[in-house]
Amino acid sequence: MEDLTFFMGKFPAKLPGDLRYARNHMYAREHGEGRFRFGFTAYAVRLMQDVYFLEWKVNDGDPVDLLQEIGFIESSKAESALYAPAQGAGIRFNPELLSDPSLINVDSYGAAWLFELGCPGDSLMSPAEYHQFLTDNWEKTQRLIKGKINTED
Repeated sequence: MEDLTFFMGKFPAKLPGDLRYARNHMYAREHGEGRFRFGFTAYAVRLMQDVYFLEWKVNDGDPVDLLQEIGFIESSKAESALYAPAQGAGIRFNPELLSDPSLINVDSYGAAWLFELGCPGDSLMSPAEYHQFLTDNWEKTQRLIKGKINTED
């Protein structure tokens, strides 16, 4: 599948065609039979900007449930809990990010993967589905960023 690009205003967010995507703006790369490596998409990195702190709330090897809180991240733009993008077993964290989470800012699709998880991957989106998800939610995201979201949305 070919790469796609989502434009965040004038800023491009590359969506590699060989990956799957989760609604919480993580990508998933197959890494062995029934295992995926998850990391932040270019879209997420652009919104967060300058990640400088990452902490995990579960241990290596733990099973996780879909949307279970698994960690916490701080960046120059946001502080946020991190949630599991899928239900799975045997989570394994990227040890390099524990000592230097700023790697996320420069190589999110490469060395800055967040964690591996054994999961079926059937709830993940194709690049085209994720691009459509971004398109459908871009206006709301812009209002949220600008602090203009209201209770009707």
